[in-house]
Amino acid sequence: MSTYAVEVVYRGIFQKRLSGNICRSIVLASRMEGKIGTAFGRYGDSPERNGIPAKYFAVVADDALELEEYLAQYEPTQVDATIVVDDTLCKGVESWAWYGLQPINALTKPGGTVIVTSYQDPEQLKEDIHVKDEPYNLAIVKGSKSFSGLWVYKDDHTDVRVLGALARVVPDMVSLESYQKAILQQWKTEAKVVSSQRSHERVHISPVEPGEGNETEPYSFEMPGWQEMEEALVIPGIAQGGGFRGGEGGFEPVRSAVFKKYSTRTMRPVVNFETCTKCTLCWLQCPDSCFDVTPDGLYDANMEACCGCGVCEDVCPVPNCITMVNEEAFVDNDSQYEHWQKNRDDYMGWLEKKIALGKSERRSHGFHHVGQYQEENAMAEVGSDD
Repeated sequence: MSTYAVEVVYRGIFQKRLSGNICRSIVLASRMEGKIGTAFGRYGDSPERNGIPAKYFAVVADDALELEEYLAQYEPTQVDATIVVDDTLCKGVESWAWYGLQPINALTKPGGTVIVTSYQDPEQLKEDIHVKDEPYNLAIVKGSKSFSGLWVYKDDHTDVRVLGALARVVPDMVSLESYQKAILQQWKTEAKVVSSQRSHERVHISPVEPGEGNETEPYSFEMPGWQEMEEALVIPGIAQGGGFRGGEGGFEPVRSAVFKKYSTRTMRPVVNFETCTKCTLCWLQCPDSCFDVTPDGLYDANMEACCGCGVCEDVCPVPNCITMVNEEAFVDNDSQYEHWQKNRDDYMGWLEKKIALGKSERRSHGFHHVGQYQEENAMAEVGSDD
């Protein structure tokens, strides 16, 4: 019996079409070799709000009976390859309070491969990826995050580059030649075939030994069994909250102990408390109530509650007071306000470095800074005049 499974972990909405393209192509290519396969989404029953980690699976078998037997389980419990199309997901995934924070390599079988699209090197990625008791491989497809969207697709060849890498790391599932035939059949362009070939040749693969990686215990919680559940539907209320960090001044809402949203974000806000005018807009407009009110009237973004939507940056009237910075630049969810209180000079140096990083990159979804849409529209109009 030769059955192979692949999971694609993606950002809800932004990368749904991208992940669907990858899994559909795996199935089409498998059929060109006389095999049979199927592709399906895993988290279609949970809200794919912008950025929520979600999954697509592709399963390939030699015949229909093998495939039916394999799919008798709810979903694959082990996969030959985990494909990560946003490297910030390497910190772990939480599909909207479904299982708690899960390591990105939780389903990767011993000797399997985690394929990541990233400009980071293996050592940087391993700082984020949780340790595993068995060895596996880490394959890097050099490239930025591709936020292709649900309704609009940005064709930057990420899909076919991933397929080329997949043929390299799991060659017995589907050959590169079959992938390329499927690519040509779907997109009818040799350019995408060439991209898959180059990725197959250039993908960087490195072994990861047991115990290598992030040793932090992934957040998890105990779910009650059916015998422990109460009668009817019971949703415990959440307390109103109280003073900042348990004190008398300020305000900090009580948040769900089992609902962590930080794996949702690709970017996080950094705050310049020196220039904050305490206008309250970030606090009022945050859709997830992630700002805590400090005793001196400032606003500290709680990094366990922040989903990285960027609304705070957009509504802030003070230039560079709130700046969205790539999540890969951070290794913890520590309080920025407490850092600033403890050592203001050190914090301002830290802030300057983070903002420099934020301004050096561009995103292909959402806004990056106030006025970006207007700037891009103005540039487009100038280009049309030429």
